[in-house]
Amino acid sequence: MQQSEILTSALFNLKKTAERINLKDCFFERLSSPKEEFKITLNPTLSSGRAIHIKAFISLHNDALGPSKGGIRMTPNVCIDDVVGLSMEMTWKTALIGVPFGGGKSGLCIDPTNITSADKEIILRSFIRGVKRHVGPEVYIPAPDMGTNEEDMGHIRDCISYSNGTSITSGCYVTGKPILLGGIIGRREATGKGVVYTILAACEKLGINLQDCRVAVQGFGNVGSVAAAQLAQLGSRVIAVSDITGGIRNDLGLNIENLIKHLKISGKISDFKDGEPISNSDLLTLDCDVLIPAASQSQITEYNAEKIKAKVVAEGANSPTSPDADSILNKKGVFVIPDILCNAGGVFVSYLEYTQETQREQMTLQEVELRLNNRMKERFIDVYKYSQNHTLSMRDAAMEIAVIKVTEALTARGYLP
Repeated sequence: MQQSEILTSALFNLKKTAERINLKDCFFERLSSPKEEFKITLNPTLSSGRAIHIKAFISLHNDALGPSKGGIRMTPNVCIDDVVGLSMEMTWKTALIGVPFGGGKSGLCIDPTNITSADKEIILRSFIRGVKRHVGPEVYIPAPDMGTNEEDMGHIRDCISYSNGTSITSGCYVTGKPILLGGIIGRREATGKGVVYTILAACEKLGINLQDCRVAVQGFGNVGSVAAAQLAQLGSRVIAVSDITGGIRNDLGLNIENLIKHLKISGKISDFKDGEPISNSDLLTLDCDVLIPAASQSQITEYNAEKIKAKVVAEGANSPTSPDADSILNKKGVFVIPDILCNAGGVFVSYLEYTQETQREQMTLQEVELRLNNRMKERFIDVYKYSQNHTLSMRDAAMEIAVIKVTEALTARGYLP
């Protein structure tokens, strides 16, 4: 069976990093596969009375720095390789952004768009009951990912507290919850805002005037829509956006506020009247200053990388650029802000939610945004300086910093169980 693109990319980045830093074989072997992985079959009975069978997966890649952290992906084609690769990426992301977590991920192989909200709740509760021994504040803390949202996280928290016979969980078992149920204000927007903060830092280093900046955004979900809205408010021209329904282009700049309102009513970007239709693939090769691939993995490949015209590629999605494409972009001089840095704002604010719930505290939006802004800029500067000092791309620099930090933690913990 062919390895998934996500896992292939993750292993490639780890192997190249290991070669550059002369990583010991014992560490490479330990980090190239998860500490634990689970495959289970769910057998929920839906509201119609029909029983179904769903494959589900959990990967806990590494916990040297703390409990595993990573979202629950619900898509019809998710596989164990995807989950393992994404959990590996989470290990580097949490280490790089500086939160006391390791990497984890889970996946449910079902299309959430083809089920009712009631049946989705049934399925998620079935999943959590089935994996409850692998979930906890000191083991694995899930969060939303593709196909899941904050409402789902609220159901998960309730399922766990109900199973424990308590009104609330003792500690933080899941992040990305509704604010009313212990979530943190600003979490939904955190990933998109983190993307913007790294773009601002990159523009400052590269001498790009934000007011003259033309932006194209592939993927208009939580990450892409927030990033587009923030950049538009800061004076950039968002000239194209797209999602699974299609895309829209206007070289004079789209009214993102109106587009978001339209999308809530229509459900489609493609029928927005303020521009011309554009496909997801054509958007990637538009003449722009900043390209934000915020949709899904493997969107920039060896087949279209040579056509990329953007000066900056800010990876809002996980693994949107294949290794071959990454090499092409580097040779072209495109400044790539790697995913483990660019979209790490979500896991940073998840950490704030974790500490808030653990301590029974409440943070204000101002506190959350200030801490997020400071952390993203600090880590960007760290990676940028490292890349300049070692003549590396931003991705290679970010990977080296993260892998070295994880191996230092493994060494500090000792070699005996």
